[in-house]
Amino acid sequence: MKNRSELREIIMKVIYQTYILDKTKNDYDIDNLIKEQLEVKNEYVNNCVKGIIKKQKEINELANKYMNNWTIDRLNKVDQAIISLGIYELIYTDTPSIVAINESIELSKKYSEDAVTKMINGILDKIYHEEER
Repeated sequence: MKNRSELREIIMKVIYQTYILDKTKNDYDIDNLIKEQLEVKNEYVNNCVKGIIKKQKEINELANKYMNNWTIDRLNKVDQAIISLGIYELIYTDTPSIVAINESIELSKKYSEDAVTKMINGILDKIYHEEER
């Protein structure tokens, strides 16, 4: 059984895959992408992945609102996936805000550069303080 941090990493990887497949205009089945990453079906993973895909436009708009002279589409796909997960958890789930932010920062420390980690932290912190649920 995987813990929530490990599940978030799986969510990030699946979202990353969808971004790559969308960019290359390849068809995919989201359930198959999840199944490739996760041996046992998990509702948390399913709900987050499908929720991020469904709310991607709103997530991108919110990210762009808090990025200074930058847009989310200029980030690499891994960083986009991390920030999308963080925003989704902050806005659309019952995950405690501090947990959503910290988990995104930990993923970013593992997969991103320090400057990007700081930027993600800043964006999520601004969303936390300025956006009403």
